[in-house]
Amino acid sequence: MDQKNHPPAALSWLVWGLGAAFYFTGFYHRVAPAVMTDALMADFHIGAAGLGNFTAFYFYSYFLMQLPTGILADYWGPRKLLTAGAFVAAVGTLLFASATSIVPANIGRLLIGGAVGVAYVAILRLSTRWFQPSFYATVGGLTLFCGVSGAVSAGVPLHLLVARFGWRPVMFVAAAVLIAIGATIWLIIRDDPADRGYRSFAPPEPEAFFSPATLRNDLATVFGYRNIWLLSLVGCGFTGSVLTFAGLWGVPFFTTHYGMPIAASSAITSTLLICYAVGAILLGILSDRICLRKPVLFAGSVVAFFCWVPILFFPGLPLWLLVVMVILVGLASGSVTLGFAFVKESVPSRFAGTVSGLYNMGSILGAMILPPAIGWLLDLSWQGTVAGGVRIYALAAYRSGFVLILAFSLISVLAIGFTTETHCRQHGVPEKNHAGQRPLDVHKKKD
Repeated sequence: MDQKNHPPAALSWLVWGLGAAFYFTGFYHRVAPAVMTDALMADFHIGAAGLGNFTAFYFYSYFLMQLPTGILADYWGPRKLLTAGAFVAAVGTLLFASATSIVPANIGRLLIGGAVGVAYVAILRLSTRWFQPSFYATVGGLTLFCGVSGAVSAGVPLHLLVARFGWRPVMFVAAAVLIAIGATIWLIIRDDPADRGYRSFAPPEPEAFFSPATLRNDLATVFGYRNIWLLSLVGCGFTGSVLTFAGLWGVPFFTTHYGMPIAASSAITSTLLICYAVGAILLGILSDRICLRKPVLFAGSVVAFFCWVPILFFPGLPLWLLVVMVILVGLASGSVTLGFAFVKESVPSRFAGTVSGLYNMGSILGAMILPPAIGWLLDLSWQGTVAGGVRIYALAAYRSGFVLILAFSLISVLAIGFTTETHCRQHGVPEKNHAGQRPLDVHKKKD
C-alpha cells in the first residue's frame, strides 16, 4: 500500500483514545479503595495499618514497572504492552474482587498497579508516531487529564455504585471493562501508522534487538544525557508535592487548622488535582506553540514554589485567597508533563520509551518518599492530643513536615535551571560519551 499520507486525525485520536481509556482505569483503581474502606476492613478483617498496606501495593509495583515499561515500549512495542497491561490488570481485579482474605487481595492490587503502570509511557511512545512532534506535549497533557478524570470517577460515582450493588460486583464489572479495552486495543492499535498503510510522524529507526548487553549500553548512553537525570529530579519534586498534599495530608491539615468539614477540605484538594490536569493541557499547548520547554517548566516551578509558601505556612488565610493559591499551584504544577516531551527530545528517538519511563519513575519516587517522610516528622512533633481515637497534630507539627514539600519544590526549580533547552526538536548527541568526552551538540539552535 502507498504510504504517502500521514494517518487521518480521527484514526490517530482513536489510537490515543484507547490507550487513554486504559490510563483512565489506572487512576480509577489508584483511588478506588478510599470510598470502600469500611467494607474492605470488615470483609478482610484488617485495621487501618492493613488497609494502608493494601493501598500501597499498587504504588510499589507501579513504581517498579516504570523503567521496564520504557524499555519494553522501545523493544516490544506499545501495542503489545498496552494489551498485556489491560489483561493483567483484569486478572488482578478479578483476584481482588473474589478474595476472601487480605493476602490474595494484596496480590491483586500488586498486579493492578504494575499493569496500569505501563499505560502513560506506552501512550507517549505511540504519540511519537501517530502525531506530529509539535503536538507531543499537548497529547501528554490530555492524557493526564483523562487519568485525573478516572480518579474523579472513583469518588462520588463509585461510592454510589458500591452503596447500591456492593464493592465486589462493581469490581467484577471493572474487570470486564478492562478485558474489553485490552481486546479493542489489540484489534485497532498499531505501533506505527505504516502498519495501517500511512506515513509515520517519526523518522525511520533501525530495528532494535533486545539483549542484556544492548540494554546495559542503552542505559549507559541514556544517562550520558544530563537532561535525563536533571528532569527526573524535576518530576520528583513536582509530582511528589502535589500527590502528597492532595492525596493524603491536605485534608487533615485543612480540617484541623481551618476548621473545614471533610467535604470542603476534599473539594479543595480535588480542585488542586483538577487544576493540575488543566494546567498540563494549557501549558502543553503553550510550550508546543512557542517551541520552548525550559522557560515554561521553570516558570511553573517558580510559581508553584511561591504559592506553596502561603498555603503551608501562613495560617488563617481568607478562604478565597487559599483557593486562589491552590488553583495556581495546580495549574503551575501541571507543567510537569512537559518533562516527558523534554526528555524525549533530549535523546535519539529510539530511546523515547526508556527515558519516558525514567522520568515517570522519578515522578512516582517523589510520591513514594514524601507521604511517609512527612508522617514521620508529624509523629516526632506530636504532643499526645487524641480526638475520637485519631491523633491531632499541632500547626507547628505540620510546618515541620511541610518543609519537605518546599524542599522538593525547590529541587525542581534548581534542577530545571541546569537543563539544556531542546526548542521542541529531537536532539541526538550525548553530552558525555563512554570515554568521558563531550562531543559538540550539532543540534544546537543557531543564532
